[in-house]
Amino acid sequence: MNALKHLFKPLVVGEITVVNRIWMAPMTRCRAGQPGDVPTELMAKYYAQRASAGLIITEATQISKEGQGYIWTPGIYTDAQEEGWRRVVEAVHQAGGKIALQLWHVGRISHHLLQEGGKPPVAPSPIQAKNSKCFVLLPDGTPAQVDPDVPRELSIPEIHRIIGEYAAAAKRAMRAGFDLVEIHCANGYLPNQFLDIRANQRKDQYGGSLQNRARFVLEVVDAVCEAIGNKRVGVRLSPKGIFCDMTVEGSMETNLYVASELGKRSIAYLHIVEPDWAEGQPLTDEERKAFRESFPNVLVFCSGYTAERAESTIASGIADAIAFGRLFIANPDLPERFRRGALLNVPDPSTFYGGEEKGYTDYPTIDEQNRRGDGTVL
Repeated sequence: MNALKHLFKPLVVGEITVVNRIWMAPMTRCRAGQPGDVPTELMAKYYAQRASAGLIITEATQISKEGQGYIWTPGIYTDAQEEGWRRVVEAVHQAGGKIALQLWHVGRISHHLLQEGGKPPVAPSPIQAKNSKCFVLLPDGTPAQVDPDVPRELSIPEIHRIIGEYAAAAKRAMRAGFDLVEIHCANGYLPNQFLDIRANQRKDQYGGSLQNRARFVLEVVDAVCEAIGNKRVGVRLSPKGIFCDMTVEGSMETNLYVASELGKRSIAYLHIVEPDWAEGQPLTDEERKAFRESFPNVLVFCSGYTAERAESTIASGIADAIAFGRLFIANPDLPERFRRGALLNVPDPSTFYGGEEKGYTDYPTIDEQNRRGDGTVL
C-alpha cells in the first residue's frame, strides 16, 4: 500500500537499524516451560514467525522470582532461562528480525502463592491494589485468578537490591543475544507504583515529591545503562493509565518529567502505551506532542492504532514508530498485510493466556491463506 510509505522506512534505534516502523508490542502469553519458567522452542517459533516486525518487544519477563505475578511467565534470572531466551533470539535473528527483552517486576501485583516461602509481595508502600488480579496455581494445582495480597513496604537496601537485579537481568539479556532491552515502567507494576501518588506513600527519598517518586525509575535506568550501554535501553511508560489501580491524578506531569530525564540520558527509545487499552481516557493530540517535545530520540506509541492512523502519526512527526499488540497475535505477517491492504485475521481471546500451539503459532500468513483459498487481498 503506497499510502503507508512512512511505516516502511528504516529507522535507527540506538546502535541498530530496524527495517520498518511497525513494532510488535509486548504481550503476556503464559507459555513458559515448567518447572523454572524457561522459554521454550514453541516460544522461539512464535517470535520467529513475527520477525518481519521492525522490532519485536517480548512479553514481560520477570527479573526475579519476587517479580512474578502470574503463572507460566518467563524469567531472566537463571542460567536455564538465559539459555532458553538465547534460542528464541537465534530463531528471530535467523528469520531476519530484531528483538528486545522487556524487563519486569510486578511489585504488589502478586500473591504469596507465587513468592518464595509464601512471603507477601513487595511494594513502595503497604497498600493493596484494588480491581486487580494475579494468576496463580492453587494448592490443589488448579489455575485461578485471585486478588493480590497486601504487600509489605520495601526497605532502602531492598530497593537497591532490586535495582541491581534489573542490571543483572539486562546483562543476561545481552549474553542471550538480544538487540535491546525495554524496562517495563508501565501498567501498574513496580516502577509505575513508585511513580504513582496513591500507591507510593513513602516519606523517604523514594516518595513524596515528583522527583523522589521518579527516583527509583531513573536509578533503574541508570543501572541498566551502566551495565549494557544507554543505546541498548528502551523504557515503557503508561501516562494516565489506570490498569492495576493506578491513578490519573498527577500522571501526565510525572511521566513528562520522567520522559525529559530519559531524554537527557539518550536512551534508545521511549515507548508510550496509551491508556484506552484498559478503559482509561485516551491521550489527546496535545499530550502526545508534549512527549515528543520532552523526548528527542525514538518515540513509540501503542494502543488501538490502525495502519492508516499509524502512518499519519509518524508522518506528522509526533511518533517515530507504532507498536501493535493484538493485531500481531493473529497476523504473524502484519507488515506484509499492511503493505498489501489485506484482510486481517481476528484473534481468539480464549487462547491468549496459557495453552500450546492453538491460538499461538497456528495463525496463517496471507500467502498461506491464499494457497488454501481462505484469504483475500484487497
